[in-house]
Amino acid sequence: LAVSTRGVGGYGGYGGGSGDFESDESGFTDAERTQRKNDSLLKQLGPYGFFQFESGVHRVQRVPVNDVKMQTSAVSVAVLPSVPENKIAAALPPSELRIDTMRASGAGGQHVNTTDSAVRVTHIPTGIVANMQDERSQHKNKAKALRLVAARVHQRRKEEALKKRSSARSSLMGGGDRSERIRTYNYPQDRITDHRCKVSVSGVQNWLGGGMTVRKFGPHMYDMEREERVNTMEEEDAEEEARKPPKGKGKRGSWGTLPPGIPLT
Repeated sequence: LAVSTRGVGGYGGYGGGSGDFESDESGFTDAERTQRKNDSLLKQLGPYGFFQFESGVHRVQRVPVNDVKMQTSAVSVAVLPSVPENKIAAALPPSELRIDTMRASGAGGQHVNTTDSAVRVTHIPTGIVANMQDERSQHKNKAKALRLVAARVHQRRKEEALKKRSSARSSLMGGGDRSERIRTYNYPQDRITDHRCKVSVSGVQNWLGGGMTVRKFGPHMYDMEREERVNTMEEEDAEEEARKPPKGKGKRGSWGTLPPGIPLT
């Protein structure tokens, strides 16, 4: 997270740029123009658009200092869009929620196990659960748990809607399955490879230390998503045209079929 946060740079806000990348670029090299275009794109996408393509399994291959064999480890990353507080009630009707309170556990001094401050929120239709005991206040924990459940439910509904429309995004995020490997950081070969856009870069330490990894692969993933969205729209338009009846073979007028024996005039 710290590495990715450094990669955001000045884009910690909510974005909202115009999306016009054709600014005055005279006097810049090709590399500088590419960087300026990427900066404008990342500013336009905003926080969720910036990090959404990081969802998935990140695999690390390295040789420990006390060993000679290659070891592989992995971490699963989930990036969820936040739901505004004024929309949580609409997204999560009370009839779909079960809220349980309990004593907090773990290190925390005298406050732990003295009040029912911990909260567990369950979204009954989906089975999504969030446990929260970060705060001493039960109300604050409940609010945090509700926001987390709302974000997870929103993401689940979004993934289901995308699956119904098309399987195009499966190449980007594995259809929402975070068990799919998306990127490998290979230390012995000093290489980072994104398995979705098939792009590799050298210099693992430089990319991770500078926080530029997300900036490097984000534009490639955005171009892939945009292209697949266009292809999906074209396929949907073609299917809609195929469902239309051929011209000249529809009903004649609004009177329907004439009875036998009545001549056409």
